[in-house]
Amino acid sequence: MEVGRRYWRFRMKRMKPVWRASTVYRFRLFATLVIALSFGSTGHAQVARGRQPVSGSQNAAPHAVDHDASLSPQSQGEEELRLGTALTRRGSFSEAIPHLLAARGQVANEYAASFNLALCYVAIRRFTEAIHVLSDLRSGGHDGVDVENLLAQAYVGNAQPQEALASLQKAASLAPQDEKLYSFVIDACTASKDYGLGLKVVELGLSNLPQSARLHYQRALLLTQLDEFDQAKPDFDLAGKVAQGSELGYLASAQEELLEGDISAAVRTGREAVKQGYDNHALLAVLGEALIRSGVNAGEPEFAEATTVLEKAVEQQSNDATSQIALGSLYLAGGRLENAIAHLEKARELDPDSPSVYSNLARAYQRHGDIQQAQDALATLQKLNRDQAARIGSAPGDRKMSYGGRGSIQSGQPDPHR
Repeated sequence: MEVGRRYWRFRMKRMKPVWRASTVYRFRLFATLVIALSFGSTGHAQVARGRQPVSGSQNAAPHAVDHDASLSPQSQGEEELRLGTALTRRGSFSEAIPHLLAARGQVANEYAASFNLALCYVAIRRFTEAIHVLSDLRSGGHDGVDVENLLAQAYVGNAQPQEALASLQKAASLAPQDEKLYSFVIDACTASKDYGLGLKVVELGLSNLPQSARLHYQRALLLTQLDEFDQAKPDFDLAGKVAQGSELGYLASAQEELLEGDISAAVRTGREAVKQGYDNHALLAVLGEALIRSGVNAGEPEFAEATTVLEKAVEQQSNDATSQIALGSLYLAGGRLENAIAHLEKARELDPDSPSVYSNLARAYQRHGDIQQAQDALATLQKLNRDQAARIGSAPGDRKMSYGGRGSIQSGQPDPHR
């Protein structure tokens, strides 16, 4: 029984619960973080998830600024800010940056131009530039909650943990009951794989919000990454109870069940969540993984169900490597080789250090008749395994067992659905 529990703990760790993936972090962050409006006011507006339509023409992309010589520099600047803000709302962060740069120094609301620019820099991992912009805002008297919180995330991405914690502490002193302050920085820590810092952020958040289901859930995920499932279990339990019947409650319960190896329970929880209308990417990914782990085979109703939920998960969040791998493996099992290769190559782009990407790619290319590509994938897989073995060899004695357990799952052995 204990062997089975350890298997699923490390299988789940390879799976990367959806709130942890760095690419998911970017879009979860900017789906709810406020950005300043571009019309000279000091109000705020929600950033739309991904690339949703913005106000005005609901389907057309924002037009480029027509630099009319008859317009004053300020009028042109305001138009640049309007367009840059619209692109930011759409999730088109790289495209927004030139417009926001052009707007700076030419608009009434300089805070809007600078804050939105920093937000875009963080979104595309240009952390040093974000830190410079936010530090200028802070020096100019804009040292409020939003600036300090975004600055904390930029510091995390730039591997400056002490500065990150200091900025978060300042933000928390201004709004100690704002759960999102802590949650966003935890996501940034997870994306940067700084789980120790993430735990410090959780402790700060729980000191102000001791019954926060979300913070307990995030601590459980961090502890899982550190191979401490026994310590994570009470947090999963608390999150599931406090948030019972909610999206987060279902997610905490399903992930705990999957980690424990209770696959049928995870499937039941995932299905119940979807039945209740909670069919977002996170829950769909967990349900799809649970169905795969239940041993589905092509042609079975559960196989079709797993394919459907993972297709929907990938449609909602195409930048999650874990969902791309899971869907690619299902397509491979079902003989849809070109589809499998497409999704696995996308996963490789998103997570180039994942052994499961290359084990599945090798089989897909081999079955597709692309022998050289299959050999290249196997060569990469072997290198990743050698690197893993080196880490095991250099790990302290009390960590070798957990590395060994994980290695048996991450070694690139084919998934049980060919």
